[in-house]
Order: sequence, then structure tokens, then C-alpha cells
Amino acid sequence: MNKPPEKLTKGDIIHTVVKAAASAIPVAGGPAAVLFEEIFRKPLEKRRNKWLEILADAIEELKSRVEDLENEDLSENEPFISAVMQASQIALRTNQDEKLRALRNAIQNATLPKAPNEDLQHIFLRFIDELTSWHFRLLDLFDSPEKWGNQNKIHFPDWSMGGGSTVLEFAFPDLRGNRDFYDKLITDLQVRGLLSQGGFLHTTMTGGGMMASRTTSMGKQFLRYIREPWPLPS
Repeated sequence: MNKPPEKLTKGDIIHTVVKAAASAIPVAGGPAAVLFEEIFRKPLEKRRNKWLEILADAIEELKSRVEDLENEDLSENEPFISAVMQASQIALRTNQDEKLRALRNAIQNATLPKAPNEDLQHIFLRFIDELTSWHFRLLDLFDSPEKWGNQNKIHFPDWSMGGGSTVLEFAFPDLRGNRDFYDKLITDLQVRGLLSQGGFLHTTMTGGGMMASRTTSMGKQFLRYIREPWPLPS
């Protein structure tokens, strides 16, 4: 009689995937090994275990939302496995909770209807790796300043004229007077095709123009990919 398989724990669901991602970190011998052991091993293990829990919770939640979705379905979904592998390596390189949250949402959204194609998902995951939490915040703001204000309980003045920088500095007081920094953030988003081109930050426009959406079609797709999973079709 064959021995019945042991019941998988939550961490077992993607243990092999995360282990493979973590094993990509090279470890040399001699003094380098000692240095790695003393400085890097514990922080990397902490990051790996934190991501393992995040990923396992994300998959369990996904299975509760998608009828008849089993571990075997996920293990046979090559685009999903590729996304998890790429996201796991990115997770080991960051300590920013906003990035980890974006990766978690991306993993869930990768399996849902109308998800971006595999190549675009690869690009979007690379963007998560390259960009910072401030990039995400500014992209979210300029997708719809009015909606952002409502979500964050911030009431924008009834401006008659001004520029995008006026909106930005009102929304994020920490960035006031830090033009070089946020100009660079906006340029990074424009270079990646996520925000519309042009100097809207420092161009005087009407109040309606100040509150207009500045995200491109790809920018809106990217935000949808890294946000909480969208509702499933009924």
C-alpha cells in the first residue's frame, strides 16, 4: 500500500520556487564566506522568510477567490511560475514594504482574467525592481489627483492656475522645495512610458489641467497590475 502524501503546509506551496530564487545568490569560499555568514546571512534569511509568508498568503487568498483553483493548476501555469521566480528575486533585494505589496499584488493579478501578457508582466516586474516607493506614489497621484485626494482624505484647493508641481507639493509636503528630487522621479516614470511626456510639472495651466490624469495607457495598466486584485467577473 502506498503511503498517503503528507498534507502540505502553507509554506510548502511555493517553497521550491523561493528556495531556487534564494539559491541564485552566489557565495564564495574563504574570507568571503565568513563575511557573508557574519553580515548577510541573517538579513537575507529574514527577507526570504518574510517573502515566503507574503507569497503563501497571496496564493491562499487567490485560491479562495478563484473557484476550483488548485496547487497543481498553479504549478502547471508557466507564466505564473516565471512571475513568481522573478518576483522572488526582486523581493530579496528590497526592504520596502510598498515594493513587497506591489509584488504580492502582481503575483495575484498574473493569474486573473485580462492580466497583461507574459512579456508585459516581465517588464512590469522589472519596473517594480527599478523604481522606488516614491515613484509609485507619484504615479498614483497623477493617475487621478482628484481620486487620490478622496482616497487619502486630502482636499485640494480650488486652484484657478498653477502647475503639476503645485499639486505634487500640496499632496506630499515632504517634497516641498525638493524640486531636483521629484523632477528626477517624474523623468524616470516618463522614460518608462508610464507618464505622459512634457513639462507639465512646471507649466502654468488652468485648474482643470492641474487635476488632469497624466498616466499613459501603459501607466494605467501598470498601476492595475500592482494594486489590489481587481474583482473577478461574475
